[in-house]
Amino acid sequence: MRLNMLGGLLPFKPREALKDAFAGVTLASMNIPQVLGYTRIAGTPVVTGLYTVLLPLVAFAVLGSSRHLVVAADSATAAIFSSSLSRMAPLASEKYMALVGMLTLLTAGLLLLARVFKLGFLADFLSRTVLVGFLTGVGIQVGIAMLGGMLGINIISHRTLGQLWEVVRGAPALSPQTTALSIFVVASILLGRRFAPRFPASLVVVVGTIVASAWFHLSKHGFAVIGPVPGGLPSLKWPDANWRETLDLLPVAGSCFVMIIAQSAATSRVYATIFKERVDEDADILGIAAANAAAAISGAFVVNGSPTQTAMADQAGARSQVAQLAFAAVVLVVLLFLTGPLQYLPHCVLASIVFTIAIGMVNVQGLSDIRRQSPGEFLLALFTATAVPAIGVEQGILLAIALSLVQHVRHSYQPHTMVLAPGVTGRWEPAPAAPGSQTEPGLIIYRFGADLFYANADRFADEVRSLVDKAPASVRWFVLDAGTVTDLDYSAAQTVRDLIGELTAKNVAVIFARVNTYLRADLDRHGISAKLGEVKIFATLHEAIEATRPGGPLAGQDASKAPVMRDDG
Repeated sequence: MRLNMLGGLLPFKPREALKDAFAGVTLASMNIPQVLGYTRIAGTPVVTGLYTVLLPLVAFAVLGSSRHLVVAADSATAAIFSSSLSRMAPLASEKYMALVGMLTLLTAGLLLLARVFKLGFLADFLSRTVLVGFLTGVGIQVGIAMLGGMLGINIISHRTLGQLWEVVRGAPALSPQTTALSIFVVASILLGRRFAPRFPASLVVVVGTIVASAWFHLSKHGFAVIGPVPGGLPSLKWPDANWRETLDLLPVAGSCFVMIIAQSAATSRVYATIFKERVDEDADILGIAAANAAAAISGAFVVNGSPTQTAMADQAGARSQVAQLAFAAVVLVVLLFLTGPLQYLPHCVLASIVFTIAIGMVNVQGLSDIRRQSPGEFLLALFTATAVPAIGVEQGILLAIALSLVQHVRHSYQPHTMVLAPGVTGRWEPAPAAPGSQTEPGLIIYRFGADLFYANADRFADEVRSLVDKAPASVRWFVLDAGTVTDLDYSAAQTVRDLIGELTAKNVAVIFARVNTYLRADLDRHGISAKLGEVKIFATLHEAIEATRPGGPLAGQDASKAPVMRDDG
């Protein structure tokens, strides 16, 4: 396996690197409160949020190729593993952290396998439609999970619907001062995001509430605070989990793996396109694998190529991984010297920060665009968004993959089909292949918009029979425009052979036009090309049509006795 190191750092230009370093400091000011908030989703101690933007950032900067991708804590992956691991051990406990570490290590291993076997293409099986729906569902789930902390209501359930019911039932006993502070924090961040997107509103809110909490002793006035936060560098250790626990974690790691591959690949592609750069997806996968391995042994949790944090880095002016290294340097300073004041931070402030993140994940604009452009796909996205809070995040990601595959199969199963028919100008124009359609008396030119395989072959044959039987004039030539057909499997080949026999018995000559090299090989292999008097094969549609014209090789012939025509030109 060839290593392509420092792709996100080179070429190194001192003046640009200095700008990126300043951008990294700006990014840190906006992002540190966010990664602290992610720990509420992950169910881990607050300091682990800082660990996700220390060694993992450095690992990706060295081994990744994207100059823009920020690999750090992410709400989607945090929600995926916390919903499963919370049933295996109490949140933030020593056992829970051991399971989180092993899960992160397993995710790194899956990513490494993906790099070795070049499995990055798996990301393409999670369609953007269901990805929008999935992330919207995660946003709803995370938002509901934060309501208890924002209102001062104790929540016990790990299920979204159960949490919502506990919030409704406990509403009469909510804490007025906690609720008021949460509303203030949410409003401040959302207004800052709307009117001053580059202003670190979250940082100002965090610093301000820490100062207020320490000065006015808010912990003595009904506000729950996070308590002492350990400082210093993270200790490096191997996660302590047994074989059975490790095997139980594999499906969860698989879900995290799919989300990482899909989000990271999509994000790096977008920014490579924007800045007209080339990105090595294999190097990025290796970089994210190394980042997760670093997270696993340093007490952090699963990291991902985050779309939101990458967008924040772009807004801050970052143009290379130098910005991420500067971000890591700021975090190092915080860990060494500034964790003490974090103990005064109210829990409701972190919950409110995460709530604003959850709001950003509910992609109303994306759902609206899907609904306007493709109502059928909108139902898939809406179903996925509903399923995540209803049945769980891990099950939601599996459902999203399944729906993506179903969507693909449905398009292949029910492709667009057309018949060339006279238009209003008298010229042939593509028209839906409805019974009664005909190109001209005696001729039907039909186009099937997908490969022929076992699932759609019968639909193909039935539509062809219907077109021939219900044609307004007796059909002598049926031309299949095979320009979109590149593959013919065994089952479909047998169906096509049977169909050709039926049409030949009706004195209808079947002609294949626009046959490419791959389809021609399949026709030969399945014996269709060799059926004497039944199939004519042409490289272009023009040649096929000309063969039926007066003077052409098929004009006036009885289809059941016509010789094989092989046009290799």
